[in-house]
Amino acid sequence: MSTKVSDHILERLREWGVDHVFGYPGDGINGLLAAWGRADNQPRFVQSRHEEMSAFEAVGYAKFSGRIGVCAATSGPGAIHLLNGLYDAKLDHVPVLAIVGQTHRTAMGGSYQQEVDLHTLFKDVASEFVETVTVPEQLPNVLDRAIRTAYARRCPTAIIIPGDVQELDYSAPTHEFKMVPSSLDRSDWTAVPTQESLERAAEILNSGAKPAILIGQGAAGARAEVERVAELLGAGVAKALLGKDALSDELPYVTGSIGLLGTRPSYELMRDCDTLLTIGSSFPYTQFLPEFGKARGVQIDIDPHMIGMRYPYEVNLVGDAKATLQRLIPMLDVERGGREWFDTVCGNVTRWREVMERRAQQSADPINPEYVAHALDPLLPDNAIVTSDSGSTANWYARHLTMRPGMRASLSGTLATMGPGVPYAIGAKFAHPDRPAIALVGDGAMQMNGMAELITAAKYRDLWEDPRLIIAIWNNHDLNQVTWEMRAMEGAPSFLPSQQLPDVQYAAFARSLGLTGIRVEKPEDVEAAWRAGLGADGPAVLEFLTDPAVPPIPPHANWDQMEATAASILKGDADRASMVKQGFKAKVQEFLPGREKK
Repeated sequence: MSTKVSDHILERLREWGVDHVFGYPGDGINGLLAAWGRADNQPRFVQSRHEEMSAFEAVGYAKFSGRIGVCAATSGPGAIHLLNGLYDAKLDHVPVLAIVGQTHRTAMGGSYQQEVDLHTLFKDVASEFVETVTVPEQLPNVLDRAIRTAYARRCPTAIIIPGDVQELDYSAPTHEFKMVPSSLDRSDWTAVPTQESLERAAEILNSGAKPAILIGQGAAGARAEVERVAELLGAGVAKALLGKDALSDELPYVTGSIGLLGTRPSYELMRDCDTLLTIGSSFPYTQFLPEFGKARGVQIDIDPHMIGMRYPYEVNLVGDAKATLQRLIPMLDVERGGREWFDTVCGNVTRWREVMERRAQQSADPINPEYVAHALDPLLPDNAIVTSDSGSTANWYARHLTMRPGMRASLSGTLATMGPGVPYAIGAKFAHPDRPAIALVGDGAMQMNGMAELITAAKYRDLWEDPRLIIAIWNNHDLNQVTWEMRAMEGAPSFLPSQQLPDVQYAAFARSLGLTGIRVEKPEDVEAAWRAGLGADGPAVLEFLTDPAVPPIPPHANWDQMEATAASILKGDADRASMVKQGFKAKVQEFLPGREKK
């Protein structure tokens, strides 16, 4: 039996070490589906409920495995559905390959059914590499380049394969004119800056009396080096959300997340520092970085296209974080002066943790959403993988969960799209079937697409060595993050036709699929629910009825913003009484004894 183009594609994916492809079937990839049947489902075809979820699962798989995530879809409609997940990969710098079908070559350009100009569709999201295979001899080069580019540029790439091409007999490129051969090997490489630029960076870092470090996901492979630099400089370390798992929160000088969803110690660290070292982060919100001209800056980033664009750094070191820091550490001054700044940073962290403890313990109607995350924190297994969806849930994820060595965590950091929390966790389970995964989602995201992916979790639960996949839902009947943004930024009351969500029985739906489902209506049952989910023998849905009136107060909140929120209530907010009470109770925790006013 001859080898078809589709057979060769799957064979080449296996040779690249691809063991899962997340997809949804359609006649545009019938040739590939037939090849999967002949290949005994190797690599495994993981069927989602929707192509967007396939792309998100591929992103989650790539984020937590360090290997390329691969997704597949049919022509026009399926390819279109992939876009949101592929943009998530593009903006968070994640290697993902999309393999999509197309109508037969004989019909292309004929306004045929499901025909879409896929090159135009993908030219932005897969701008680094998108190509159509029209003859077998283009392979394996096109596939190899797509994979190499995805790895090298940390981006999504796409290959388009017309349906009739998939069914052609495969013939390899020959030693002829205008044939392009290919090879598999992709050796490791490390980029490092010049000695002269390292010396200039060391001079700046040694000159500071109040140093601060900001890390992102690019620092994840340099944990020991980041710790050493922080200890040598006496610096506090703040983390962009994508770098939440890049360094342990148990270290006394780690101030936690930065930005609108960040912590007060991180805000103070950036406000008061005189030296800034940014490692592996392209955190975009300059208002949360030091005032321009107040701090001298050094940045380390592997991508020369992304460096030097968030702050007026004096030295931009292009290189791998670990290798660069290893060369920089011997140049740092170990005979620095007093540690007053370092002690202040550590003291701010301690006080913030006390504030968060008090906030979580505040009563609410019926359950304080902060308490739900706070109760999970000490119960997290050492090898847990945590995903968060976008929305107010991300506030509690950012502030209440303590990352320890070995834990992994991520969310849609740059696109901040709704809906990836559950498919990220499913992708994580295929990347690490021996580890528990926990998805933290709001009811808006759950209604958008999370409920359907519970079916995917039920379908594949028996493949996972550790079957625990916990989906925790903050059920507050409100699109809460946008509601609070309207109140605080626009001074406008909640517009119920856009913000109010129906009450869905998520736990009951989970039980209908044969999964564990627990609905929690009282705060005294929260911890027991977490323990039950972590002790379940398969996927579990924990549905917490939380109070939408508990505000996700930003770290720089002042009384003017609280007054703007109060003004919106006076204009007729439907939840005015509870919101005033909860907003005051949350803010006042920062002014209780033990909290120094700034």
